[in-house]
Amino acid sequence: MTKIRRVRKAVLPVAGLGTRFLPATKAVPKEMLTVVDKPVVQYVVEEAMAAGIEHFVFVTGRNKAVIEDHFDIQVELDDTLRERGKSAELKSLEDMLPKAGATSFTRQQAPLGLGHAVWCARDIIGDEPFALLLPDMVMRDQVGCLSGMVDLYNKVGGNIVAVAECDPAQAHKYGIVGKGEDLDGGFRITQMVEKPEPGTAPSNYYINGRYILQPEIFDILSKQERGAGNEIQVTDAMLKLADQQPFSAYQFGGETYDCGSKAGFILANVAFALDRDDIKSQVFEELKNMIAKA
Repeated sequence: MTKIRRVRKAVLPVAGLGTRFLPATKAVPKEMLTVVDKPVVQYVVEEAMAAGIEHFVFVTGRNKAVIEDHFDIQVELDDTLRERGKSAELKSLEDMLPKAGATSFTRQQAPLGLGHAVWCARDIIGDEPFALLLPDMVMRDQVGCLSGMVDLYNKVGGNIVAVAECDPAQAHKYGIVGKGEDLDGGFRITQMVEKPEPGTAPSNYYINGRYILQPEIFDILSKQERGAGNEIQVTDAMLKLADQQPFSAYQFGGETYDCGSKAGFILANVAFALDRDDIKSQVFEELKNMIAKA
C-alpha cells in the first residue's frame, strides 16, 4: 500500500488583474480588498494555517508586492503599537504571520490561466502533494474547508477536490463532478465536467476552489495545451491525472463566498460583520432599515 505523504505546502495564485473590481483594483490587488478588517487573502491563509500548512507559495504578478509586505513585519508600526500600549492590536498582527521562511513568492509572467499559475510553483513544491487554494473563495464553517479535506486525504490519499451543492438549474455555470462511492466526509469522483451544457450535468456538486493534488500534475501541466479562454486549465490537467490516480470529493457543508464577484464580496462582508460582537448589533439594525426602504 502506497504511503500517504503529508500535505505541508499550499499554492495561492494571486496574479490576477481583478478587472471585475476596477477602479478599486487599479493600484490595490484584489486579494487585498478587505472583508470587514482583513484582506481576502488573509482569510485563506488562516484557513490553510489551521489545516497544518507549513509553507505558503504565492504565485504573483506585477504590482502585487503589497501582498508580500502584508505577510511581513512592519517594524515602525509594531514599535508604535508597543509604545502606545496597544497589545491586542500587536498580538493580532503577530498571530497572522506565517513563520519566518515559510513564505515563497514566484512570478507568473503572463496571464495564461490557473493551470499555468500552478505550474509556476513546481520547483518550490517539488515532489510533494500540495494544497491549492483560490484566494477569491472565502469559506465559513465550524471546521475549515481545507482542514476537512486534509482529514479525508489522510484516510484515502490520492487527490481531493472540495465541492458544495448548487441549484441544479445553475450547474452549467460551474465545474461539476460525478458522484460515486460514498466515503466518510465525501465520495469518489467518477467524472469532472467544466460548465456542462444545461441539463447534462452529472450532479449538482460544484468545485468550490480548494484542492489537494499530487505532484504528478506538474508534468501534465508542462505539456498541457491551452483550453477554454486560450488559457492552460487546471481542470484539463486533473482529467488527465484522473486516468492515473483516484480523485475524491470533500463535501463542504459551510458557506462559500466568491469574493471575485461584487455580490459575493458584499455578502461576505455582511456575513462576517454579523459574526463580530463589536459591530453585529449596529450592522444588523442598519441592514433592517436599508431593506425596509429598498
